[in-house]
Amino acid sequence: MAGLTSLICPLCNASAVVDYWADTKKGPYRRDYYQCERCRLVFVPPWQHLPTDQEKAHYDFHENNPEDEHYRQFLSRLADPLKARIDLGAEGLDFGSGPGPTLSVILREAGFTTGVYDIFYATDKSVLSRQYDFITATEVVEHLSQPGEVLGRLWDTLKPGGWLGLMTKLVLSKEAFSQWHYKNDPTHICFFSRETFDYLCQSWGVTAEYPENDVILVRKGVLA
Repeated sequence: MAGLTSLICPLCNASAVVDYWADTKKGPYRRDYYQCERCRLVFVPPWQHLPTDQEKAHYDFHENNPEDEHYRQFLSRLADPLKARIDLGAEGLDFGSGPGPTLSVILREAGFTTGVYDIFYATDKSVLSRQYDFITATEVVEHLSQPGEVLGRLWDTLKPGGWLGLMTKLVLSKEAFSQWHYKNDPTHICFFSRETFDYLCQSWGVTAEYPENDVILVRKGVLA
């Protein structure tokens, strides 16, 4: 592994970073993994991230679409508990909607106005200048090179009392990580645990809810 002196955590900006794991197999996507001792995020160093064109080419192979019932069922694990917590008519944003936006369709069908943004496929940044009752990001945060900056911006974009709904698989232990298929996707560069989300929520002054193992719901405080 490379030296740690130049590394800072991309979530909390701490410099207390330690070796966590390294791929043992040789190949174009062999990577090193580090962990922040403050927020417990596990991450791939910037010099091992895919170039943007290769990253997009990887996403172009995704075939998710609103007609796929299995994909709908997968997204319902976030959609259902979120719908139970927001008022009919609430307006939201699906961040990182991908090449086949589907969660936004599910939420619109349920009566919730839902816009989309994606760095590659829905690039109208004006949607990020509005305020929302809810924001969703399913299978997104593991792709972020600057998760602290992005999540902070999304949090600021929520109205008081609004909900942030995330879906990502969680780090359980180093032993599990060593056998984890999730880390083998070359576009996955940040890996969260409950400890990481608890740290993030503490910085926001709120508490996370986990209605499913890899679903995180966080409500922004209501102004007094």
